[in-house]
Amino acid sequence: MRVLITAPYHEKAQQELAAIAGEIIYKPWKQQERAYNEQELVELLRSTEADAFITEHDQVTAAVIRRNPHLRFIGVCRGTPSNVAVAVASEMNIPVFYTPARNAQAVAEMFIANVVTLLRNTIPARQWLLDEQWEAGAHTSYLQFKGQELAGKTVGMVGFGAIGQRIAHMIKDYPCYIQYYDPFISSIQKEFRRLPLEEVFSSSDIVSVHLPANEHTEGMIDGALFSRMRRGAFFVNTSRAMVVKSGDLLDALETGQIGGAVLDVFDHEPPDELDYRIIHHPNVLATPHIAGATFEVEDHHADIMNRAVLNWFAQGEKDTRLLVNKDILTIKR
Repeated sequence: MRVLITAPYHEKAQQELAAIAGEIIYKPWKQQERAYNEQELVELLRSTEADAFITEHDQVTAAVIRRNPHLRFIGVCRGTPSNVAVAVASEMNIPVFYTPARNAQAVAEMFIANVVTLLRNTIPARQWLLDEQWEAGAHTSYLQFKGQELAGKTVGMVGFGAIGQRIAHMIKDYPCYIQYYDPFISSIQKEFRRLPLEEVFSSSDIVSVHLPANEHTEGMIDGALFSRMRRGAFFVNTSRAMVVKSGDLLDALETGQIGGAVLDVFDHEPPDELDYRIIHHPNVLATPHIAGATFEVEDHHADIMNRAVLNWFAQGEKDTRLLVNKDILTIKR
């Protein structure tokens, strides 16, 4: 099997995959500093005569897949395979593997770093110092920038998959008290409380969103939920912007309904005027969609993808945890 890889893939993982699958053709999208478009992928798959394909951000459209019905598998090194026409792959009986939780540690660490930074007023305090405002009187900064501790806070997770659970396990011993809403998870350790969505918002000091982007979650977090939050509570979104009604979030910030927000995603990237109004709010700590951007994430996704290929082809195990289009399992192979 000839496997074309356009995703970042470390050398050891390439060697391991070659031992499983055969020949590796490595053409990472980073070499051209942008993802491959539809026409480029069609040509690349043709010229390399690839039998399988591992991507990250490229445009794996219906046309690309229909032109390559012989592919043994498509691997997507992402937590959500939104750049791949998965339904068409299923029509062609092509398994699509993905790498859930590849960035769980990265996002969890950034959650802690940015929430603590916001709680402790670190950024305005640093700017005060850079502006050389430290005059006589040793207690000025101590009083002006006194913040809060994460310890003792009740943290509510909206969506309690790999990332939410990773955060929960990392902060439970601060100690933080963890509660969550997730209709698809029923059996989690007793130390974490499962609650209705409205109760998570009304009884948490910090509400953190970890939802996928789909027709069921679009606009799910709205003014009605923000109005339930405790006065001074904090809101965190490092998942997808579309799950939050941005206008309602801005209202909650401007009216003081919530104490502040930590945001890594926006409706428009680059941001539009509304996004920038939120970003520039003094009680918002905003970052440019980098919560999952660590060098280690690329190592994680290669290792997870290799495990999926090994299970499927070498060991004959149909591990559906890493299979996107589970419907192909009902097709006679």
